[in-house]
Amino acid sequence: MRNAFTLSFIAIVGTTFCVVSAQDAPQRPMYSSRGEVVRLDVLVAERGRPVQGLKASDFTVLDNDVPQTIEFMSGEDAPLNVILNFDVSGSVAGQRLQDLRAAGKAVLDNLRPGDRAALVSFTHVVSLRSALTSDLSLLRGALDQSQPEGPTSLVDASLAGLVVAASDAGRSLVLTFTDGVDTSSSLPPASVLDVARRTEVVVFGVSAGRLRTPFLKTLADTTGGDAVEIQSTSELRATLVRLLSEYRQRYLIAYSPTGVAASGYHAVKVSVSRKGATVKTRQGYER
Repeated sequence: MRNAFTLSFIAIVGTTFCVVSAQDAPQRPMYSSRGEVVRLDVLVAERGRPVQGLKASDFTVLDNDVPQTIEFMSGEDAPLNVILNFDVSGSVAGQRLQDLRAAGKAVLDNLRPGDRAALVSFTHVVSLRSALTSDLSLLRGALDQSQPEGPTSLVDASLAGLVVAASDAGRSLVLTFTDGVDTSSSLPPASVLDVARRTEVVVFGVSAGRLRTPFLKTLADTTGGDAVEIQSTSELRATLVRLLSEYRQRYLIAYSPTGVAASGYHAVKVSVSRKGATVKTRQGYER
């Protein structure tokens, strides 16, 4: 089963990489598969806590500085696709590996009926250990089978997480963990960031120790997620569960872009009328 997953994953990533590399060919952003509707996952917080109970009239959305009409907004919890994207390079051994497995299982324990999850692990090789599934026993078994070895391919693995997450039209987030710097990726970071701008996937990155490469933070900011530094992997379980809980409390906003160019990069700004509240969402999207 592991080899089948790996082969399928290589095929998916290979196709995506061809799209990223074919700069001269017309590209069809993933938004177009759902028409011209742009969906935004928006976190509204006050004093570090999510704000609930807002209405569409409380939000202002600017697309390339042009005001947009919100056609749909929901603060209700919807089924999620959660991709665990875990670094199992050689330095993730012993207690660190035990903490990582426990953290992954804690996330699975906090999923709800209708949610699905997948597991991507990476060393110098990126492997799809389990595709999106509601059978969480498969993922728990895959977590137990992960063994540390080799260097780290964070950038390559980040593309993998995006591809798996974007394979379904539902709300998707990627929870990425790494304990080191990227030492073996073959993809340029810019290509992966370009793919991120063409999806609706939100990426959260967690690093054990100081984040020594800007890529993961840039990816998280681009997608409207967050990059978190923890001192020890003993904090990983609580951190991942917190990030999942935070994501559930986001608003889903949708609009059809009007008065803006039909192609190119679009900067997005979302604000709320509630005084003192902060807003976090993706920086923009590519059409």
